Amino acid sequence: MGTLLDIGQKPYNHYGAYLRAKYKGKRVFKIIVDGQFTCPNRDGSKGYGGCTYCNVDSFTPDSARKLPTIREQVEEGIQRAVNGYGAEKFIIYFQPNTNTYAPVHYLKAMYDEALSVAPENVVGLSVGTRPDCIDFEKVALLESYTDRYDVDLEMGMESIYDETLNRINRGCTHQELETALELVKRSPLDICVHTIFGFPWESREMMLRYADEINRFPQIKFVKLHHLHIVEGSIMGVHYKREPFHVFSLEEYTDFLCEFIPLLRPDVVVQRLFGLADQELLIAPNWGKGKSAIQTYIDKELERRAAYQGSNYEPNIPFRSAGE
Repeated sequence: MGTLLDIGQKPYNHYGAYLRAKYKGKRVFKIIVDGQFTCPNRDGSKGYGGCTYCNVDSFTPDSARKLPTIREQVEEGIQRAVNGYGAEKFIIYFQPNTNTYAPVHYLKAMYDEALSVAPENVVGLSVGTRPDCIDFEKVALLESYTDRYDVDLEMGMESIYDETLNRINRGCTHQELETALELVKRSPLDICVHTIFGFPWESREMMLRYADEINRFPQIKFVKLHHLHIVEGSIMGVHYKREPFHVFSLEEYTDFLCEFIPLLRPDVVVQRLFGLADQELLIAPNWGKGKSAIQTYIDKELERRAAYQGSNYEPNIPFRSAGE
């Protein structure tokens, strides 16, 4: 007997299905662009060294690192997506570092250059940033594109606990995320938040409370769920080598997701359930599987356990601190 997965239905509101429905079955592909930005906790504005888990090279493709101009990156990315994946439509994705950390006129010139390539086939703009690098002018700039493109503003939540944010040298507080979310409360922008699960001092119960916090902001449309990676070139990587600590196995992380996904508000679109780091930089955890195999394993286990998104969702749950 077949399963829902066999006919393309997943136990959660997944991004692939969202894109297919929105763009009438067209194959939509994100084109990663590196604008060579930095971050306020790298350049000294708030600190040095960046977040302790971060090595930006671990998630920046070679094509983006090597090509000198925005136009060349987009042209090369589109060509690779067409040849390798049969892509038909494209979302320009400013991913590495903090892509609103510059004056508005500079941001506009950069976004305009990227969007000028293949305008007949570019349907969206996605901008990854930090919540403390969002203000009214930058929101207004991004909103100015929404009459022509779907615009996705992605902010790093990472953890909901200030103790964790301090320990990872995040350089911002959870209150700053709340402030940024308030700024876009009635915005036409599509808001995405990124989380990291598996900081060794956070308990399972603490991590499950991320769902309560996501649920209470109706302006959050997308989420990216990520397990903690330990990578070369990061401060956390140095600490891990000196004194290893526990990180999720694939089975443990899947077990966690089977409890987390049912708590998540059912209308939220899940862009990602896990992340992959460059194998040459990855220290731990190494699950020994490729992206497709990991995705299949998690999806099958969610379905086997009937862990459906929203099945345990309770509206109007207030944020609870770790001690409550």
